[in-house]
Amino acid sequence: MQEVIIVGGGPTGFINALGLAQAGIRVMIIEAESAINSSPRAAVYFWSVLAGLERLDILAEAESIGFAKQDYTYLVAGTGERIAYSMSVLEGHTPRPYNLHLGQHRLAEIAMHRLRAFPNATVRFGTQLETLQQDDAGVTLTVRTGEAIESLRAKWVIGADGAGSTVRQQLGLSFDGMTWPERFVATNVYYDFERHGYARSTFVIDDRFGAIIALLDHEGLWRCTYMEDAALPEQSYLERVPAAFAQVLPGKGAYRLDRASPYRMHQRSAPRYRVGRVVLAGDAAHVTNPTGGLGLTSGLFDSFALYPALSAIVLQGADDRLLDRYSDARRDAFLHRASPQAIANKRLIFHANGGGAALEEALAALRRLASDPIFRLQRLMFTQSLETPPLVESSHSGLSA
Repeated sequence: MQEVIIVGGGPTGFINALGLAQAGIRVMIIEAESAINSSPRAAVYFWSVLAGLERLDILAEAESIGFAKQDYTYLVAGTGERIAYSMSVLEGHTPRPYNLHLGQHRLAEIAMHRLRAFPNATVRFGTQLETLQQDDAGVTLTVRTGEAIESLRAKWVIGADGAGSTVRQQLGLSFDGMTWPERFVATNVYYDFERHGYARSTFVIDDRFGAIIALLDHEGLWRCTYMEDAALPEQSYLERVPAAFAQVLPGKGAYRLDRASPYRMHQRSAPRYRVGRVVLAGDAAHVTNPTGGLGLTSGLFDSFALYPALSAIVLQGADDRLLDRYSDARRDAFLHRASPQAIANKRLIFHANGGGAALEEALAALRRLASDPIFRLQRLMFTQSLETPPLVESSHSGLSA
């Protein structure tokens, strides 16, 4: 019997697995796909999550592959106004006064490679969860690998298998909220945005052609995310990329599309994130539109709270009500902070707040963000408010309840 089985091989799953393995827990991660999904997804790690990556001893490697940055610009497409600011005001308030750019699949890969060095950790791709049943002593998972069906057993299970979570469905939990009538199209593209004065993170505010544009690596690959009507056929989204780029990309230069991915956007949460011996984390627990990067941020903060608590329960017999505290705290952070802010971000960038007075009010706040360092510091501290204080006392090498 495994002590913990994690369903889902994305960054949330692998971060939890690495934390548990480092604590000495027997952990298995199962993923239905044959490899980590490398389609364009989240790519920005706020300064406030970097300490958690360092506790896992993977920050230095992540920074060696990605890059740190402080510059941001809002570009109002209708007027050409550029509102730029720097994160340098965080200097003296945190040892890492910058955000990190790195595709989320790269972080999962880093964690997976570290995980493979632990004899108490197992990674299984191509393993699809079919059913899940629990009793007082543990959880039985029925999984499919190719044509074969087998049973796995664990004392605890973490569901980190995304918005369509089989784990959540097996628990009979609803996924309450709403789905947006638009589709996001995330593209990775080689294009010289900097020649047109774009910062390495630029938010284009427009009610038709809003976009989020961010540099991904040192080789000139950029992420360009725009929006289209979800009523358009998803299977032909690639045919519409050139027309979208004609509106979104500055200038008339040539571009090279590396890859693209369409996805629906939701604001949803399960009613609770713990049922008996099964706990949800990341998009399996809650999902938000990605404007502003608060989905990945929330999943990482879930993980930083969950694996130390579960380690204390498994290794030291800590009260499993820690997981109820985890559920309550993480759901509150999502419903009352992350999701409302992501909604506000989307309405500004992709809908220009409907124009008129509402847009002007938002732009006045952005201008103050650029001109008032105290106000800017307060705004930049927001993402730290999404973190859950430690549920157990911890150190890098051990835990105590």
